[in-house]
Amino acid sequence: MKKEVLEKFTEVFGDAEGAKVYFAPGRVNLIGEHTDYNGGHVFPCALTIGTYGVARKREDKVLRFYSMNFEELGVLESSVEGLKPEKEADWTNYPKGVMWAFQEKGYSVDCGMDLLLFGNIPNGSGLSSSASVEVLTGHILRDFYGFEVSNQDLALIGQYSENKFNGVNCGIMDQFAIAMGKKDHAIFLDTADLSYQYAPVKLDGAKIVIGCTNKKRGLGDSKYNERRSECETALAELQKEVEIKSLGELTEEQFEEHKLAIQDEVRIRRAKHAVYENQRTIKAVEALNNNNIALFGKLMNESHVSLSKDYEVTGIELDTMVEAAWRQEGVIGSRMTGAGFGGCTVSIVEEDKVDNFISEVGREYEEKIGYAADFYVVDIGDGPVTF
Repeated sequence: MKKEVLEKFTEVFGDAEGAKVYFAPGRVNLIGEHTDYNGGHVFPCALTIGTYGVARKREDKVLRFYSMNFEELGVLESSVEGLKPEKEADWTNYPKGVMWAFQEKGYSVDCGMDLLLFGNIPNGSGLSSSASVEVLTGHILRDFYGFEVSNQDLALIGQYSENKFNGVNCGIMDQFAIAMGKKDHAIFLDTADLSYQYAPVKLDGAKIVIGCTNKKRGLGDSKYNERRSECETALAELQKEVEIKSLGELTEEQFEEHKLAIQDEVRIRRAKHAVYENQRTIKAVEALNNNNIALFGKLMNESHVSLSKDYEVTGIELDTMVEAAWRQEGVIGSRMTGAGFGGCTVSIVEEDKVDNFISEVGREYEEKIGYAADFYVVDIGDGPVTF
C-alpha cells in the first residue's frame, strides 16, 4: 500500500520529496455499546484495516488535502490559521479539527501541510473512519513537530476535536481503541477513569466477520446526541435518590431498585440499556479470560437485543443482518457495532463456516433490504505507525 499512496501523492502534488507514509487503524467494538459516555466499560480492538496518510510539512500556512476515497472533490485547500468547521470543507474538517485542537491545547501548529489519505475502512460504516483520521492526523503532527504527547493523549485530543470542532458529542472509545491498539488483543476500558487492561482475544478456529449494511449514517445528524441527552436526564433523576456520578456505577439490582426515580418510560429503557450493557461487558471479558467463547457469544447476542429494544438504535438493516446471522450454523455470536442507525455488525464465526455465513447472510439481507451488504474477515492489529 505504501507504494500506491506515494505514487498518488506524486501525481497529485507534483513530487513526494520530504513526504512520509503513516497509518492509523479502524476499530470494532466487540461488546459495550453506548456505554462510553455513560461511565461504563467498553471492549474494542484496533483492526488491520484503517487509514493511510502521506504527509509533507510546508514552509507556508497552506493546507492542501486530497482523499483517494473522494477523488471527485479534488484538492481541498485551507489555511492553518483561523481554523473553523466549514460545510464545503467536507471530510477535511476532521484533520483540521485535530490541528485546531492541538492549538487549543497550547501546541504551536504553525506550518501548513500537503496530506493525501486513503482509507480501506468502508466510509460511514461505523468502524470509525473519522476517529482513524483524527488519530492519524495527531500522529503526523507529533512526528512533524516532535510534540511530547502519548498515544493516550492523541485519543483525548481526537475526541476533543470531534466534540468541540465537529459538534459530535462522542465518547472516548473510538479514538482510544485506535490510538492504543495492540495486535491480537482487545482493550477492556473503564471510560469513567480511563483505566484499562489488554485482554488476549483467542478465537481458536473462529474469525471476526464484519458485515457492512451499506446504509450510510452520519453521527452528527443521527439520533446519537438525542440518546446521550436522554441518558443524562435519566442520570440526573436517579441522582436525586442515589449517590452516583454515572449510570455505569449501578449494578442491575441497584437499577431495578431505583428505576422509578426516572420520570419517563422511554428514559427508563435507555438507562436500563446503559446499566445492563456495562455489566454484560464485564461478564463478557471474564468469559473470554476463562476461554468460554460460547458465553461471550451469548452476551453479544443479548447486547444486540438490548440495543434494538431498549436503546432503539438498530433499524431494519442491522436487525435483518443480525437475525440472519443468528440462523447460520457456526455462529458463536453476532450484534450491531458502533453508534447504530446503519453501519456494521460484528460476528464471531467458526472458520470453516465463514464462506457459507457470508453467502447466506448476504442473500437474506439483499432479498429483504433490496441492496447488497459487504463483508470483511478482519484481524486485530496495532495502533498508529510510521512507515
